[in-house]
Amino acid sequence: MIPFGDPSASYQAHKMEVDEAIQRVLDSGWYVLGKEVNTFEEEFASFHGKNLHAVGVANGTDAIALCLRSLGLGLDDEVITPSHTAVATIAGIEQAGCSPVFADIDLASRCIDPRSIEERIGPKTRAIMPVHIYGQPAAMHKILEIGKANQLEVIEDCSQAHGAEINGQKVGTFAKLSAFSCYPTKNLGGTGDGGVILCRSRDLADKIKSLRQYGWNEHRESTITGFNSRLDEIQAAILKVKLRHLSDDNEKRRLIAQRYNHAFQDLPITLPYQKTNEMHAMHLYVIECERRDELLKHLRSKGIGASLHYALAVHQHAAYANRIRGADELPMTEHFYQKNLTLPMFPELTDSCIEKVITAVQNFF
Repeated sequence: MIPFGDPSASYQAHKMEVDEAIQRVLDSGWYVLGKEVNTFEEEFASFHGKNLHAVGVANGTDAIALCLRSLGLGLDDEVITPSHTAVATIAGIEQAGCSPVFADIDLASRCIDPRSIEERIGPKTRAIMPVHIYGQPAAMHKILEIGKANQLEVIEDCSQAHGAEINGQKVGTFAKLSAFSCYPTKNLGGTGDGGVILCRSRDLADKIKSLRQYGWNEHRESTITGFNSRLDEIQAAILKVKLRHLSDDNEKRRLIAQRYNHAFQDLPITLPYQKTNEMHAMHLYVIECERRDELLKHLRSKGIGASLHYALAVHQHAAYANRIRGADELPMTEHFYQKNLTLPMFPELTDSCIEKVITAVQNFF
């Protein structure tokens, strides 16, 4: 079976460097929040641009919660975000004590629709959280305009979009704060869990560093109520290795996507959206097909690990059904969820596997 993603292939591709990094940490005797985390934070910030600050945390969900907490948001504060996202986005918002509000998506980009954001703004709205879904940048310039006009905070969820760009500017650098996941399947993934927060402000970064470790100051006195959300040294060392290869690996993803696009351009399917001024991170290659369920069954019978991202929008999960504002006004989201299908996409995908995927899709039609 050709998987839709393969973290083990990434490890094998960089095995010598990763093994060396792990051994270096084990030999050091320091395993949580040490030199490796510090240097990873510096390198991650530099990768995104100048005058930025990064904070390593335990996972992407905590990254979202810590972003909100650092801005003083909590109980009864509403955060507008799409239902078309991983459940982790909503879990992070609720972990901070905030209330998510669902906005609809733009069908072309599959990202949150700025028009729907404006329709959802209410007296309790305090923030907007766009998700750069599948590696596709959201409409950040318009979203920032909406945020400024309504005095709302904007936090980017970049968990699927490491290295994506708009007009040469990397996602994660448009808003005051952004949250990244470094789960093994991500474009920048470790061999365990991890997350990063990117900040424009050193003061905010320092506050988040305190929040991630019980609210401690330099004397280990808890001056604010915090969390236990620390990035360990082994994951940081591995992520430093992966970061060095991120741009090249993303380019490999885009080249695979180009091959798919060329092969499928005349088929009755909708291909991933791509603007000329944007650089898609191609975390996932997601098509739309009227006969989605039939195609999925066909591909799996041919040894292609096609999948759904996702089988359910967040508002369709039992835990979130009928309790989140905006959930009853998501026609584009629900339309998309009847058609979405994910094809294999990872940098180490071989030519023979790519051709097998292409042939299987073409033969279905």
